[in-house]
Amino acid sequence: MSRGSMTRRTFLQRVGLGTASLALPSLAGPAARPEPARRRPNILVILADDLGFSDIGCYGSELDTPALDRLALGGLRFTQFYNAGHGGPTRASLLTGLYPHQAGVGRTGADLRRPGYRGRLNDSCVTLADVLKAAGYATFMAGKWHLGLDRPHWPLDHGFEAWFGLLNGACSYWRLDADSRMARDHDLFEPTEPDFYMTDAFTEQAVRFIEQHGPEQGPFFLYLAYSAPHWPLHAWPADIDKYRGRYMKGWDVARAERHVRLLLARLVSNRWMLPPRDSRVAAWRDVDRGKQENMDLRMAAYAAQIERMDRGIGRIVRKLEDSDILDDTLILFLSDNGACPDGGPWGFDRLDGEPGTRSSFASYGASWATVSNTPFRGYKAQACEGGIATPLIAHWPAGISSRGRATPSTGHTIDIMATCCDVANAAYPETAKDRPVTPLEGKSLLPVFQGRGRIGHDAICWEYEGHCAVRCNDWKLVRASNRDWALYDMAADRTETNNLAADHPERVGELAAVYDAWARRCGV
Repeated sequence: MSRGSMTRRTFLQRVGLGTASLALPSLAGPAARPEPARRRPNILVILADDLGFSDIGCYGSELDTPALDRLALGGLRFTQFYNAGHGGPTRASLLTGLYPHQAGVGRTGADLRRPGYRGRLNDSCVTLADVLKAAGYATFMAGKWHLGLDRPHWPLDHGFEAWFGLLNGACSYWRLDADSRMARDHDLFEPTEPDFYMTDAFTEQAVRFIEQHGPEQGPFFLYLAYSAPHWPLHAWPADIDKYRGRYMKGWDVARAERHVRLLLARLVSNRWMLPPRDSRVAAWRDVDRGKQENMDLRMAAYAAQIERMDRGIGRIVRKLEDSDILDDTLILFLSDNGACPDGGPWGFDRLDGEPGTRSSFASYGASWATVSNTPFRGYKAQACEGGIATPLIAHWPAGISSRGRATPSTGHTIDIMATCCDVANAAYPETAKDRPVTPLEGKSLLPVFQGRGRIGHDAICWEYEGHCAVRCNDWKLVRASNRDWALYDMAADRTETNNLAADHPERVGELAAVYDAWARRCGV
């Protein structure tokens, strides 16, 4: 098979959907224990924006994502990895190895004048760029920052040597809105090219960083934070046309089909019930034809955004191959939170243009977000699984032993810093700029890469706008804002359909105490 020629059908055949096999064949060769890495690996962390758990082909989607599918075949997929539930907190957690509140970003973009809620990174944390730069890595960033609009809170103030991207949270993909800001290094940037498209621009900059950094200059760390597929729904017309009509089957059928593919791939358990449709969302059969066509268009534009991102990732992987450094590059791909329900069941339209076009500013709504988060319930900003579960693909031919498989090892974005420090032989500091640094919270994923046992976290906790959760082993306690705690057995019911709080009040008390202690310690 030629490089980059994998189709979604080919991927499904290679992973053996519909068979009893868990071992997935790899484009990187047989699943044998690799030789030790020849040198410290380059590190590429790719973050998608508002991507749901099942939105890419290798996690059950009907979308064409051959680049990510190829990375999954040559690497490792995590089935129980978590983010912080919202963009800013996840970005802070990923970059610092701390819980968001410890880094000062308990809310996205909001300064509530409390230590855990400043909306920007504080002086008690260090970033991956800080740590890896001190260890001899070149440090680059392309994409969405969303951790501070003003200096001294830009990427170059936090260890990156070069960067290009979007400072705030959402923007037209074609041009800057009145309240949006982009920058290159120290200077604001205004796109002027008639064919400017933000996803492509971020890809182009990532490729340029790799081209400009020769292997003789030592390893590099590249953080690529796409704004896709976050609203507004903006995509090239040809990309949208490819998906037009594909979603006229509706969200009920699309969700059921994704669930079946997830089950066949053994990425989810057949013990977990598919939750009922969100009560706000209409049955597709009850939606009139005109509205169906509008909603089909919205999902087609959303799918086109994801495929365009995947195409860019494919281009970056080819550049790594052409530079003969793919084997010695650790690639991590994940999402900042679950799919977004903004605009309610039908999405919103803030301008009059047809969704997907330059003259529009639209979202796809909760009806399709429910599909994106299959099989979980809930959405971005909530602490149920639909808000915090993310795909995680790890690809590193020189460092991952059994490639092409899925792992149930539980992890969180706090683990990315620990993992990168481990593979880079970089020391996490105790002080920085004469200030004490908050001790690292994460645990390295390297043992999982190497097929060895890993001692996981005693507990993982979440809080965003009063949505709270704590997971200890197979138990999860979760609370929507201003509501009572609910208790779920994650082994038997990760889709959170059977609340066991009344049956196990002592367990509720124990886990609530764990959460309360974490909240006090982390400044929640």
